[in-house]
Amino acid sequence: MSIVVFLQQVFNEIIMIYNVFWMDRLVKLSTIFLIFLFIFNCAKVDPVTGEKILIDPNEKNRAREAARKDGGLLDDVFGNKNKPTNFEFSTSNVLWRATLKNLDFLPLMNADYSGGVIIYDWYSDKDDKQLIKVTVRFLNNELKSSSVVVSGHKKICNDSGKCFIEKLDNKFTNEIKESIISTARQIKIEDSKKDSQK
Repeated sequence: MSIVVFLQQVFNEIIMIYNVFWMDRLVKLSTIFLIFLFIFNCAKVDPVTGEKILIDPNEKNRAREAARKDGGLLDDVFGNKNKPTNFEFSTSNVLWRATLKNLDFLPLMNADYSGGVIIYDWYSDKDDKQLIKVTVRFLNNELKSSSVVVSGHKKICNDSGKCFIEKLDNKFTNEIKESIISTARQIKIEDSKKDSQK
């Protein structure tokens, strides 16, 4: 065997080892790159800040986090069906229900639960020369007098059709407020009786 053939075989062995070594590294680098690509593509974007939020790959950690937030694992995909809507809140809020029950004879103009206000339209039970308008605002859901603010206005029109508006006295609005609170207490008692019978 000549020295040239021997050197050529050694050179071929070196090239083969070199190729295997770099191919092994290339496979490892490609795998690491794909893992990073996968992780960064599994991130949600915060709608407010625009920053990426990484999703924890461990399902137990995600389940604990979802339970802590009172949601589910697929809550982001399907939406939380258990979150109460404004309608559900308004049907469970005794002050809201008591107001609608007490003032059901007044024509309803606007009811905005998320804004916490019910506005009734002008009303008169006898003639169109004296009308009243009532607005009820809810400051919180607690069953107490300070949770409700009632304001009332009176429109008085003369024979020529000219009208002026004045604020109703506190006695009238306080009577409405106390009536709402009293009805709310009755509704709460009835609801607790129904719950205890279940």
